[in-house]
Amino acid sequence: MCVPGPAAPARALHRVLAGSRLAVAQVEDPVRVAADLLGSGFRVALEHRPGSGDDAADAFGELIRQVGAAGLAPGCELTVPVDRLGIAVARAVAAAADGQGLGVVLSGAPGPVRAAAEGLSGVGVVVRAGQPAAEALCRELVGGRVRLARSRGADADLAFVRCLNVLMAGTGRPAVAADDPRLVAIAGERAAWNDRTTDSWEHVMTYGVRTEQQRRLVAAGATVRVAVPSGSGVRAVPRILVGRR
Repeated sequence: MCVPGPAAPARALHRVLAGSRLAVAQVEDPVRVAADLLGSGFRVALEHRPGSGDDAADAFGELIRQVGAAGLAPGCELTVPVDRLGIAVARAVAAAADGQGLGVVLSGAPGPVRAAAEGLSGVGVVVRAGQPAAEALCRELVGGRVRLARSRGADADLAFVRCLNVLMAGTGRPAVAADDPRLVAIAGERAAWNDRTTDSWEHVMTYGVRTEQQRRLVAAGATVRVAVPSGSGVRAVPRILVGRR
């Protein structure tokens, strides 16, 4: 029988910490948080997650309206979950966001995302490094806006780096969604290797997680977009797991 070594609990705790998020419970909260972040030199990814009983289209519409009214749209982008909304509603939400000058990133399975993106200019796409054919998908989208997201699993980080290599060598604008310091450092190295300027790619990092690291990156001139979750569909985590790391 294989007995876990003393490092196993530490690795397990690291996985919990790395995946934790600080929930923002009300639709009004992300607008306030976004304003604070923009004032501190960050950009913002708004990640609204309606609850199962919510009218998702109305909730997204209200968030878009508030962001536009606050004048925050130029520094923000909205993540639109195609699988949750359906293709038609996702397209309508994306169009409403674009009308306010708010950037859009589509997330979900590749097929529905392709259908939702058809005819929409300038939209980004979330690619999860652990999904099937992720590297091939990155090659297909390499000239556009791709947010590369980390997945779980034994080979997830290797897959992430392979996808990262494709995107950094391409002509598009990669967004590297990782909080892990090792992956953050690798992203910086790959950007330097490919002679990328800091305005040609960005980090996407979780609100309330590794905040000192986020501030150091901004101070060093990196572009950092902070992902701010909101809505009743966000699962809160114990605050002890979130904060400066």
